[in-house]
Amino acid sequence: MASRDKVGCSPAALPLDRVLAALAANAEQLGRRWEAAVRGRCGKRDGAAVGRVEGRAQVIEMHTPLFYATCALGGILSTGLTHLAVTPLDLVKCNMQVDPSKYRDIPSAFGVMLQEQGLGGFFKGWMATLVGYSCQGACKFGFYEFFKKCCSDIAGPENAERLKTLIYLAASASAEVIADVALCPMEAVKIRVQTQPGFARCLIDGLPKIVQTEGAFGLYKGLLPLWGRQVPYTMMKFACFETIVEMVYKHAVPKPKDQCSKPLQLAVSFAGGYIAGVFCAAISHPADNLVSFLNNAKGATVADAVRTLGMWGLFTRGLPLRIIMVGTLTGAQWAAYDAFKIFVGLPTSGGVSSSCAAAFPLRQVGHEKNN
Repeated sequence: MASRDKVGCSPAALPLDRVLAALAANAEQLGRRWEAAVRGRCGKRDGAAVGRVEGRAQVIEMHTPLFYATCALGGILSTGLTHLAVTPLDLVKCNMQVDPSKYRDIPSAFGVMLQEQGLGGFFKGWMATLVGYSCQGACKFGFYEFFKKCCSDIAGPENAERLKTLIYLAASASAEVIADVALCPMEAVKIRVQTQPGFARCLIDGLPKIVQTEGAFGLYKGLLPLWGRQVPYTMMKFACFETIVEMVYKHAVPKPKDQCSKPLQLAVSFAGGYIAGVFCAAISHPADNLVSFLNNAKGATVADAVRTLGMWGLFTRGLPLRIIMVGTLTGAQWAAYDAFKIFVGLPTSGGVSSSCAAAFPLRQVGHEKNN
């Protein structure tokens, strides 16, 4: 017990190659255990009280391949579906960024698009959005938990609590670098489908068209600006969320997190995510404008984007809509992610020692059973 810390917990994090190999070799087993977790969570397992506790908590042990895979699945559900839901806002934002003379402000942009394309036009690029951000969410949330554990172990029990903010920042940045490699091709297709009339109908014909005309590298020409947008965004998203949620449970909620109801915990997750999302939008917006410009203008460079948009436009064009979109999106993501974790029997994110409080009783119950 003495080795516990608020950010990292035993057992030690597994090497990345072992995690990936275990996930690839045991996909069917993971599915069965997810099913068992759901059944145990719903109270369908037989047995005494200890058996129900075991069925609810021991099915998914913290910091194992199954735990990381479960977090990745939660990331798919939360990130992919929430981005799909805000496709109309994203569509208007992208068009305001690449053609400000036609789409001058938010109301006129919605009006022009409704007049020209009808209601169906507001969901152009939905397939690329769903696929791209589902892949990104899996990598972002799964690898964040993995790298957070690795960084905590490197810092050691004595330093992990003191350096927890740096650990959040390092883990989220590492996870996002990987996540953006998965997202970048879909983002390139999405932006062109949304902003270039007649380019393609959806992902199925848009992806091969880019590869045929520009080669596979054409799918990744926006990777550096995407990293510039998403890495600071994700660092802010996770570090702010973790800090805000911990402060809420410490100063605003009159009882410990483990004694709060699940709806209250989800409300805290949504509020913490929304506030974090506002900061995320502001810090990553210039890079977001660059991504939209470079993917829309063939052969354009960052210098071209700066000359065309201007420094003021780079920081402000489309910002109010993006704050609304990203704040709502980030809050909904954290709420959906934590709702999924509750569903499979994992503790919600953030708060003081939430993962440790859940992990150590598991080993105690298992030890008592073995004895």
